[in-house]
Amino acid sequence: MTGTDWGVSDATDSALRLLHEATEKVPDQAFLDFDGTSFTYAEVWSRAAAIAQGLRSTGVAKGDTVVSMLDNNSDSVAAWFGANMIGAIWVGINTALRGEFLRHVLADSGARVALCEADFVDRFVAVEGGVGTLERLVVRGDEVPRNRAGGCAVESLAELCSGGGTAGPIEPTASDVSLLVYTSGTTGPSKGCVISHGYVVNLARRFLEQTDRCGDDLNWSPLPMYHFNLIGNTIAGTLMVQGTAAIAPRFSVSRFWPEIERTGARVVNLLGSMGALIAAMPDTPEMARCHGQIRVVHGAPFPAELQQTWRERFGVRRVGGGTYGLTEAVPLTTLRHGEPEAPGTSGRRNDRDFDVRIFDADDRELPPREVGEIVARPRRPNVMFDGYWKQPESTVAATRDLWLRTGDLGMFDDDGFLHFVDRKKDYLRRRGENISSQELEATYIGHPAIADVAVHAVTSELGEDDVKVTAVLADGSALAPEELFEWSKERVPYFALPRYIEFREALPTSAVGKVLKHRLRDEGCTPSTWDRERADVTWERR
Repeated sequence: MTGTDWGVSDATDSALRLLHEATEKVPDQAFLDFDGTSFTYAEVWSRAAAIAQGLRSTGVAKGDTVVSMLDNNSDSVAAWFGANMIGAIWVGINTALRGEFLRHVLADSGARVALCEADFVDRFVAVEGGVGTLERLVVRGDEVPRNRAGGCAVESLAELCSGGGTAGPIEPTASDVSLLVYTSGTTGPSKGCVISHGYVVNLARRFLEQTDRCGDDLNWSPLPMYHFNLIGNTIAGTLMVQGTAAIAPRFSVSRFWPEIERTGARVVNLLGSMGALIAAMPDTPEMARCHGQIRVVHGAPFPAELQQTWRERFGVRRVGGGTYGLTEAVPLTTLRHGEPEAPGTSGRRNDRDFDVRIFDADDRELPPREVGEIVARPRRPNVMFDGYWKQPESTVAATRDLWLRTGDLGMFDDDGFLHFVDRKKDYLRRRGENISSQELEATYIGHPAIADVAVHAVTSELGEDDVKVTAVLADGSALAPEELFEWSKERVPYFALPRYIEFREALPTSAVGKVLKHRLRDEGCTPSTWDRERADVTWERR
């Protein structure tokens, strides 16, 4: 197969069917590479079938949800396919979740079975009392805790898969649900985006059009399995060309060029500040040897100056991807490989899949060069999410009058290129992760020394958001920023840990008592703001 022309046909298949076809045609072809350990298509299929049989033995059936909190490894990928083999819905969740963040996703998804790494068991134990549906914890690793308090049955993944498995008929249709992706809410708890099989495959098609990837192009990604980018672009895209994907355990600046050299990667996926961090690193021998090797670096944000750095310093021909979208609908804008780019823009409308427009506050379409909210609606089935899991009210609100409201501000220029301007709603984005300020505030208000709190963004030098906690202490309380940061480490995902903490006598509020976060954002860091980057503190990135 080649990536020359992926057509505009309806999304009528599934990644599971693509895996089956590849296993039949090229069973011994390397499919996945994890830190130098390769797994063929046949091996991934066999492992997925064993997981499917094991899940079936626990009573999991079509339409049930199965939570997977696994690191980047072959079992994490096989768990997705295994769940789909029996018609179940795979729910990959952020491996940094703990406390209320983890409890919410477990309870909201309604899963009876969860797969996790041995290192994460204590987190499940801490919250399982508040999750009525969870019945079984399947643990990956050599040491599985057997004797512990709690109501869940515990077994190892090896035990679950001990009976092996034979795959039944490949039954899912494009409209059947494949997975849930929990995207952090901007005004409330995170919601599960319902993703169909057809949506996954359509995203892969569009990625191949953007990159012109063929089977000989290895795709390298450091993104986690719970990100739709890795699922659709890298894994499903690799299936479509029957090629190989190398997936790093996590992103590391120092390991980037050694991995690119080792794998021979020609297509790379990045998110958030990764591109800027790599561009700022000193020269290395591996960097020099890999000059010109990478054809495409796909990701955002990639401002024009950073794109130029990647082209000149690293010899990359295509940088950025020219794409805009969100988990609910992606790509809303795109550029086919070879189409001219406009620096600082996010591609042109993806007219084959979506009707994309700019609306003012009264839902009237705006002409070019006027800023408004980016809205969209599908032109055909199975190219966007099917709503929020068990939240019809939120789905209706997000798709009012059948238009998806992105919550983002932008404009189209006279040549049809999208210019992303700002985020309409008050949320934060750090290192490629969306962060709900409300969830963080609910956590911090639980500290006995805090009377009031606002969590908001401070612009980062890396072009994203840094998290700031601005709090009011309770009368008579004494608390140092370092103490609050230490308290946070056991309750907040590492990517949401605040960089800045400031204590004030009062928060700025409106006449009706609403905290004026825009004022806090504008003020940024004050002389009394504590900065963890200048303090002697440490934390684990998991």
